[in-house]
Order: sequence, then structure tokens, then C-alpha cells
Amino acid sequence: MPYTPYTYTDPDDPAREDEGLFGPESVTWRIMSSRIMWVAVVRALYLQALHPRVIRGTLQNAPALTEPVDAWARLRRTRKFIETRTFGTVAEAERAGRRVRKIHEPLTGTDPDGTRYRVDDPELLLWVHCGEVASCADIARRSRLPFSAADLDAFVAEQRMSAELIGVDRSAAPASMAELDAYYEQIGPRLYACDEARQALRLTFHPPVPDGNRVLKLGLPPVSALAFATLPRWARQLYGKPSGPVSDLAGTAGLRVARLAFSQQWLFLSAMRAIHRAEWAGDNQA
Repeated sequence: MPYTPYTYTDPDDPAREDEGLFGPESVTWRIMSSRIMWVAVVRALYLQALHPRVIRGTLQNAPALTEPVDAWARLRRTRKFIETRTFGTVAEAERAGRRVRKIHEPLTGTDPDGTRYRVDDPELLLWVHCGEVASCADIARRSRLPFSAADLDAFVAEQRMSAELIGVDRSAAPASMAELDAYYEQIGPRLYACDEARQALRLTFHPPVPDGNRVLKLGLPPVSALAFATLPRWARQLYGKPSGPVSDLAGTAGLRVARLAFSQQWLFLSAMRAIHRAEWAGDNQA
């Protein structure tokens, strides 16, 4: 198999050095093992794109992101990083974090007025972290996964270790759902759907898919629509989309249907095979 920069030891391997940053008894392992988290990943991207410097920095440093091979190769790296951070040993997670920090360190973005900024600015890193954590917690809650309010608070607190890996001061990261909500209240005035965010939104509804991958071509738009419907009302409003209680109910109902669908082994495995084919398309063409 072609090289991937993020690898980790199977959690069931008796020779593992340790149980990693979180371990099998953690809420993190239980939440991140759920198949419905694929929806959370897409939701997080929509949320993160509402900080103009985050989405501009992303697109300016990855101009080929609209091309099928590059887009899916990036997804592969992101997916493997999250898996390594979550399920790998402490050494494997820390190695993955160092790699991400090293990649981000020299990168800059440019505002429309010419102002340059660092991609690894602590404010931007914290925003990206909170978008992922909030999305995973909200999807877990609304899809009726068996997690209590205390469990979700524990998940947010555990994820401060993930924040640290990418360069966020652990003390700056929210430690509970209430603190996460307070963070969004505080940062709200700085958010809006810039042109780049709207471009990214359109891209996910008409995703760049390698030739011949009909499963993804047909299957991704409904997942994208569901992920968007689960955004908080204020986020949908910033995108200029329906944001009333009916939309909330539709998103929640869709999540529960999706969770049932993802529980069908043949369907989920078929989708995963299609994703893996897309992720490795560039290597297969080489």
C-alpha cells in the first residue's frame, strides 16, 4: 500500500506501548467510533469555513483542492491524522501532532486588504478545534447515541488534549459544553460567510470525484445536505439558508435515519470502499 504519513498501532494489538491519549474507556473513543461521525466531519467543515481567515488560508495554500485527486488525498491525510490522534499510542499521536504543526508553521494567508496572517495563529487553531468538537458532540446528541450530558462534557474536556497537539494552549480550549457555547457567543461577531466559504459549500454539493466513482457521485450530496441541515441556526443564517425550527427538526430526523442506514453493514462497507478508492486515486494513476 502507498505511504501515508499518519499511522497507528491497532488498538487490539497486545504489543501496543500504551492506550494512547484517551484510551478505550474514554468518551472520545466511544464517540469517534460511531459511523455517524462522518456527518460530523462535513458539518465541522461548514462551521469552520465561517471564519474568513480559516477558509481563505485553506484555499490559498491548497489551490488544487477543487481537483478530485488532490481533494481526496487531503481527506485521506486528515482522516488518518484524526484516527492516529484518537486511537494511536501517545508517541504516535504526538508524532502526528508535530507533523501537523510543522506543516502549518510556514503557511500564511492574505486578507482582501492585503493583510497577511499566520495560518497557525492561536485564534484560528482554536476555532478549527472548537468546530470539530462541537460538531461531534452535537451529532452524537441529536442522533440519539447513548451519551448523557455529563458524557458530552467529558468529551469536550478530553478533547483539550487534541487541541494541544495542533498548537492550542490547553487552558484556552473549552472544557465543557457550556464553555463551548460561551466560546461561540464570544466569537460570533467575527464570523460571516465570505465568498470562499460559499465556494466551499457549493463544492461539497457538487464534489470533485475521481472518474468512475459513481457511488460517491450519488451518495455525497445527500450527506452534505444532511450535515448542513444540522448546523446551528445562526450558522445557517450566515449562509443565508433556512434556519427555523422546522429545519432543526428535519436535520435531527435525518440524522436518526442516517444512523440507521449506516448500521447496515453492506451499505457502510460499500461507501467506505468507494471513499478509499477515491482517496488512493492519485497513487493508482502514478
